Amino acid sequence: MARKLLLTHIHVPGIHTFEVYRQQGGYRAVEKALKTLTPEEVVEEVKKSGLRGRGGAGFPTGMKWSFLAKPEGVPRYLVCNADESEPGTFKDRYLMTHIPHALIEGMIVSSYALGANTSYIYVRGEMMPQIRILERAIAEAKNAGFLGKNILGSGYDLELYVQPGGGAYICGEETALLESLEGKRGNPRIKPPFPAVSGLYNCPTVVNNVESIAATVPIINEGGEEYAKIGIERSTGTKLISASGNLNKPGVYEIELGLPVEEFIYSDEYCGGIANGKRLKAVVAGGSSVPILPANLILKTLKGESRLMTYESLADGGFQSGTMLGSGGFIAFDEDQCIVRNTWNFTRFYHHESCGQCSPCREGTGWMEKVLHKIEFGHGSYSDIDLLVDVSKKIEGNTICPLGDAAAWPVASAIRHFRDEFEWHITNGHEAQRRNYGLAHYADPLEPVM
Repeated sequence: MARKLLLTHIHVPGIHTFEVYRQQGGYRAVEKALKTLTPEEVVEEVKKSGLRGRGGAGFPTGMKWSFLAKPEGVPRYLVCNADESEPGTFKDRYLMTHIPHALIEGMIVSSYALGANTSYIYVRGEMMPQIRILERAIAEAKNAGFLGKNILGSGYDLELYVQPGGGAYICGEETALLESLEGKRGNPRIKPPFPAVSGLYNCPTVVNNVESIAATVPIINEGGEEYAKIGIERSTGTKLISASGNLNKPGVYEIELGLPVEEFIYSDEYCGGIANGKRLKAVVAGGSSVPILPANLILKTLKGESRLMTYESLADGGFQSGTMLGSGGFIAFDEDQCIVRNTWNFTRFYHHESCGQCSPCREGTGWMEKVLHKIEFGHGSYSDIDLLVDVSKKIEGNTICPLGDAAAWPVASAIRHFRDEFEWHITNGHEAQRRNYGLAHYADPLEPVM
């Protein structure tokens, strides 16, 4: 059995309450941090752990914390990004629903490390049940003396608030989130200045994902060096994966980084294989914004090595033959799924969620949606495929925030790996309305490139 750090006690009855969470060893990290460690030592432990941002970017968390400006007399803030609007990703919602005190404890430890006396959990507006759960958990922690003035007699004060968002995908981007938190329209800010220097209310701010913050608890309990022993290379620790699509056992899994992708898909401990005895056709490994890969490339790299669930292995080959771990939104497609329809569906989402601030994204996502609609419904031409590639190139890298890239990458990768399926839709427009292209050669063994 793989080692679990965040979901160890997830099935204990009543684990969502302070009393049961405390009985299972909860809030030991707060006691250890506040009574035996300085804020600088907490940051150092997180650095030693090698923890990387679990929201998608994968930037080293301890390093991000060390960038925080500390001007005299100016407040600092920690903001938890619980917006989680990435299609295919639902692990943060699962964590907040079932074990909210893991996040509250992580917020206290992380706020102490950063010298923040006021912190916020920004939750996607549609997650009202989770907002209520978190508010109850915060009240319980405060009644027990773990929030408020002079926590555990340490002299450290912290107030923690839950803020509902407006339900916009763009507010998952940290600067748009800060704009929304300040009561403004959720438009991304131009950087620099970065939030670490000028963030919430123009004060130094750190924005971290739910899972990243919750992971500080086992890091402080066990020590950064012990945490770093889990996983491989620069992918240390465990990772929550949201598994969905045509799987026998979809759900949220905590894996040790370094697990082979094939084992994750087919072993009974995890997803249990492809549903209904079908064959695997393609996988989106890290949420809808990362490049899609055909079955043969998600299971093995072009070098013939087993693809692993790590930041490095999934990215092996760059965007020509690799993808990204991203937020861990793992979507599996069986042999009957249509890549063109899926790509069109993703593009509809990004067009709808674009804030409209940048012309390439505002106009480009609309163009891609229209062209993909043409192809999917039997009215496309061969030139449309090249037009999609051209538009995606004009969006990528030309916007204030990464939403443009997130919209461009799925389209570019779908055409790169499944071009024959797009062409089939064009040459067989009427037939494409009645049936899907099928598996084709997407699972054929590849000749290793040495």
